[in-house]
Amino acid sequence: MAGIKTIIGLSFVLAIGFLLVILSAALFKNYLTLLVVATYVVAPLPNWICGRAANPDDFMESAGSGIVDFGRFLTGFFVVMGIALPALLWHSAQIVGGAATMSVVGGLLIYATIMSFTMFFQEEQEF
Repeated sequence: MAGIKTIIGLSFVLAIGFLLVILSAALFKNYLTLLVVATYVVAPLPNWICGRAANPDDFMESAGSGIVDFGRFLTGFFVVMGIALPALLWHSAQIVGGAATMSVVGGLLIYATIMSFTMFFQEEQEF
């Protein structure tokens, strides 16, 4: 069971992640780096949707897990896109290297916090 210290710690890390992404946009006066926030906020959704769509009454894990695997694939795609998008924008000279670095680090903090929140506050299923 997650306590109040866990909630405060994760909220602090999330705030630092958002601060880094916002500063990467504001300090360098180029707001393309804010697209990283959208990719990291959308990244856990395929896992959640496909996890709900899978049959929870199925006792055989190997059969019928294609939808769950597809959800994991889409989540991985969004996480890699959150890292690759600032690198692509930096490579095409749309943003500077400092903005790309701050955006990637802030985005990874945001995604790690979202995944930690879901891990700590996940409901246990009883059979």
